[in-house]
Amino acid sequence: MTLSTGSRIGLAGAAVVGVAFGMARYAYGLTLPGIREDLGLSELVLGLVASATFAGYLAGLLLAGPLAARHGSRAPTTVGGACGVLGAVMVTLAQSPGLLAVGVVLAGSAGGWVWAPYSDIVTRAVPLRQQPRALAIITTGTSGGLLLLGGLAVLAALGSWRLVWAGIALAAVAAAVVNLRLVPRTGPAPRPGGRRGAASLTAALRVPAAYSIVYFAVVVIYFTYAADVLDRGTLPAAAVPALYTAIGLTGMVAVATGTLAQRVGSARVAALCLGTVGAALALLGLASDSLTATMVSACIFGAGYMTGSAVLAVWTAELVPARAGAAFTGCLVVGAFTSVAAPALAGAVIPGLGLGGLLVLTAAVSLLSAVALLVHGLPRTASVGGTVP
Repeated sequence: MTLSTGSRIGLAGAAVVGVAFGMARYAYGLTLPGIREDLGLSELVLGLVASATFAGYLAGLLLAGPLAARHGSRAPTTVGGACGVLGAVMVTLAQSPGLLAVGVVLAGSAGGWVWAPYSDIVTRAVPLRQQPRALAIITTGTSGGLLLLGGLAVLAALGSWRLVWAGIALAAVAAAVVNLRLVPRTGPAPRPGGRRGAASLTAALRVPAAYSIVYFAVVVIYFTYAADVLDRGTLPAAAVPALYTAIGLTGMVAVATGTLAQRVGSARVAALCLGTVGAALALLGLASDSLTATMVSACIFGAGYMTGSAVLAVWTAELVPARAGAAFTGCLVVGAFTSVAAPALAGAVIPGLGLGGLLVLTAAVSLLSAVALLVHGLPRTASVGGTVP
């Protein structure tokens, strides 16, 4: 049976994004206790390394566009795959803070290199009707990565935290090979259309960018404090791997994002995702001592988190089909800065509100934003460089 172009690109993109986002992006936090004990690093050093991963991700986001403009959109995905392999190998072998930091930064940069270029690849190589489905499949690869990461976490509990990173390195090699075999070469990506083109792009992306600000903030709060909430309670140690596994499993529903967006509109799907994530945060903040409630929260969050990522890729490609990669990158950069600001703000309010209060407040922000997005009226915005399908 011969796969269609959309299916081939979707599968390859899902593999690469799954390793870069579902595994390399979250592995540092998952392996942090083992790293602390094995290398004897202070909380300050560990925190600096964690911050450096964001720098790597942002650098990948900003450099992927210029590289695609010179060598085609597949080039950044190849570089990202190489960064994932090299970074994971360095972390696996690290015996010093310096080597650990370089490896974690390289691995963290993979997500920035690979995600947005697939929007250009899909809009240029996949038939129009298949594009939303292909973009949704690619983004949902993160769920598969989280499932593998959950499995590696169990393996590491029986051995060493280094097994997690060794597994990521092997997965990154496999994904890079699949990417080179299934994704066609494309010519140089379109360059920005000057000041006027930038203004048109900004105007078209006002609503998706506003969505990105809230979405990435509430998601990073969940991922930052979910494990902390579990550790503070009376839940078993297996609750953390189970949390990641539950998120990955339920996140698989995001493969239907493209079809759902075509039927009800991307903005409505985005609003539904914010409402779902808000409900998950509220449940975690109000009932974190219950294993059942925590797992329900993880399941709800997985669906909202993954669909929320997928709909952003679909939405930006709909609005700006001629510059889908640039549009998606712009929203991701906005979200990346928000991801840094949100934990800092959270740290400032936790002493007064408590961790549970912070989660409930964040839930309220997410829910109110969902309502605002729906009340906005959802006008069909004219696309830049093409028509809205």
